[in-house]
Amino acid sequence: MILVAEVRNVVERGELVEDYPEDVRGRSCLLLGYKLDDTPIHVVCSPKWDYLAVITAYIPNLDEWEYDYKRRRRR
Repeated sequence: MILVAEVRNVVERGELVEDYPEDVRGRSCLLLGYKLDDTPIHVVCSPKWDYLAVITAYIPNLDEWEYDYKRRRRR
């Protein structure tokens, strides 16, 4: 489970991993942060004029991401 406070922490202090300026929902980005137990969290969000839309938050899978959770594995 990912808590709202953990998502907020990623949004406020996380690292930009990917930027999607041409996303069909409007500009969005992927952020990386960590839970208190060092579990990584990815948050996809889209800044709007008067709010930040959080699209999804998930724990990244090492089958899809490199060990640092910043780069996708090549297939």
